[in-house]
Amino acid sequence: MPPAPSSPTKHTTAPERSLNQRMEALQRANAIRSSRAKLKRDLKAGRISIHAVLRDPPYYVETAKVLDILLAVPKYGRVKANKKLAICRISLSKTIGGLSQRQRDELIASLSP
Repeated sequence: MPPAPSSPTKHTTAPERSLNQRMEALQRANAIRSSRAKLKRDLKAGRISIHAVLRDPPYYVETAKVLDILLAVPKYGRVKANKKLAICRISLSKTIGGLSQRQRDELIASLSP
């Protein structure tokens, strides 16, 4: 009995990007990182409220992890932030933009004093 013909393996790769496309993507990524760093400094200093960020998140924070943003809030360390996320049934890998309205409302309510 002859061996079964093996299926051809397809190697898919991302399309080539031009130097301009790569540079534009790098500039966008740097701008988002800078904006997030400023937001975290503002959260830490109390100039902006976590409630405002969660209620109406700016575009540059949509892809940030909820945990990373919570860690920038004063008096919130890893343990307290993990507990809040667990109570609200939010995965540690969930992004701000990926929160459902229920999760968003629950998290805002749990962060209120």
